[in-house]
Amino acid sequence: MTIARRSILLSALSLALASSFVHAKDPKDITIGTSAGPYADQIKLGIKPILEKQGYKVKLVEFNDYIQPNFALAEGSLDANVFQHIVYLKKFALEHKLALTDLITIPTAPIAIYSKKHKTLDDVKEGTTVGLPNDPTNQARALVLLDQLGWIKLRASFDPVRASEKDIAVNTKKIKLLPLEAAQLPRSLGDTDYSFINGNYALASGLKLTDALVAEKISPNYINLVAVRTADKDKQFAKDLAAAYRSREFLDITNKHFAGYSKPDYQQALQTAANSVTK
Repeated sequence: MTIARRSILLSALSLALASSFVHAKDPKDITIGTSAGPYADQIKLGIKPILEKQGYKVKLVEFNDYIQPNFALAEGSLDANVFQHIVYLKKFALEHKLALTDLITIPTAPIAIYSKKHKTLDDVKEGTTVGLPNDPTNQARALVLLDQLGWIKLRASFDPVRASEKDIAVNTKKIKLLPLEAAQLPRSLGDTDYSFINGNYALASGLKLTDALVAEKISPNYINLVAVRTADKDKQFAKDLAAAYRSREFLDITNKHFAGYSKPDYQQALQTAANSVTK
């Protein structure tokens, strides 16, 4: 072997070893991505303190869109993310060929109709402008609620999970629909008559859930969740993260700071058990 070849091989080996040290990660370090607002607050107030008592170091990264958190999770920049529901996760993972999976559902704020111009839904008339999310899954939620209100009529065979503007059979109230990025909808209230706003963005913008003129009854499809890489689902950090959400301590945080949220099944069971003890 020549000196030059030996030098190249040694350099390559050194780079490989250096890379392995750079990417080595303490299993007690967890980086969680989330959208700014209530789901970040749930982690800050409830989940992070619980995990830190177990020796974890928790870093929170906040995003302002629904795209980057899944890519960051898939590539390893995050260990988990908290911002989406199962319909969105499955669709996104399939379209982009990402090995991501749901870990546990979490308390979720509903999508609802807000207005700065009207105090009632009775003011709707021809030409009324209605802002709604432009991403397919959240737009479907808005269209289903509009159908329930009688503002539009969706075709008989529509899929409530995949409903789109193409499914509108009759625009009963002759409203004008304005699809916008979900994060921009709170700002749209100055220009629209009514806007559908996801709970996290409503709260992040200073709106209260009680400010809504009407809110959806959240179906299991739209309860938000913690997502992890599929390969990590059975790792200890994932088990401890799920256990933190399932804890009585986090239920108390939910009741104190997140009233009005739709509780997942495990919190409802905990609450029922707690209520029976106090009777």
